[in-house]
Amino acid sequence: MRRWWLRPMVRLLAAVSLPILVPAIITALIWALPGDPASIICPPETCGGTAVLAARWNLDAGPVAFFWGWIQGAVHGDFGNSWRLEQGVPVAELLRTAVPHSLLLIALALVPVALGSVAAAQGWLTRAVDPILQVVGLVPALVLALVAAAAVELTYGAASFSGHAAMMRLLAGALVLGLADGALSGAITGTRAVFLTEDKQRYVGVAVLRGERRLPNTFPNVAPALAGQLRARVLHLLSGAVVVEAVLRIDGIGDLLWSGTLLQDFGVVLAAATGFALLSSGLLVVQAVVEIAVAWYVRWAPDLSLAPADLP
Repeated sequence: MRRWWLRPMVRLLAAVSLPILVPAIITALIWALPGDPASIICPPETCGGTAVLAARWNLDAGPVAFFWGWIQGAVHGDFGNSWRLEQGVPVAELLRTAVPHSLLLIALALVPVALGSVAAAQGWLTRAVDPILQVVGLVPALVLALVAAAAVELTYGAASFSGHAAMMRLLAGALVLGLADGALSGAITGTRAVFLTEDKQRYVGVAVLRGERRLPNTFPNVAPALAGQLRARVLHLLSGAVVVEAVLRIDGIGDLLWSGTLLQDFGVVLAAATGFALLSSGLLVVQAVVEIAVAWYVRWAPDLSLAPADLP
């Protein structure tokens, strides 16, 4: 317990560092490509005014100047303009449209994952269902997304991106994310394993002998592990969202990242990747807060162990 603060402190430092490291790495990768970035985006043989565009996008002063200029603008909510995807449109405007769709997609995908975790924690799901869940989880998100996209477009038409059809794309994408690549099966087996391991502790047997319920006693101690699993599940869903949004053509941050990468729109890629980094940072903060809260709870909770006089 002496160094209980070390792990959450590392997580908080990582949460602060991620939104800076991610755009720094992407900037380094941009300059690592053959040729200078402005010529990649606007080849001189096919596009006039490359030097002018390089100056406008702050690409003419080197990677360090570009990176710090971009960071300073991002802190004030200015991510620059799209270079190719929607040329001249502020990237912040594209993000304002995309982020809510992605957050709703992830929230809907978390519903089956959360229900499976609760069922596992309560002991409602036995190991007998694991093989079925694992078989379903073996199907890649890409395959399920293609099937879902075909079903939606056959029902509503290929140009169905509004109203009820758009909602069906979102629900289909959430179902794909919640089931594919072991998302649901991993949540169930992972949660069950955490509780089964904790159930072997002596204090759990003592609590049961006292007539207390198992879950309220074990939950505070397994909460940090569950928070870590939740962070891993959400990151898993975020990575899958890139594929699902691209295939189902959901206007989210994953689709924005994919489209920006294909068109070498580095301004969009930087902003979208940093958005993912910020979400990951938020999850790290949540996990650190849970660990701190549990450490303080354990430190200040009264000792409920049986005294010798209480033993039969």
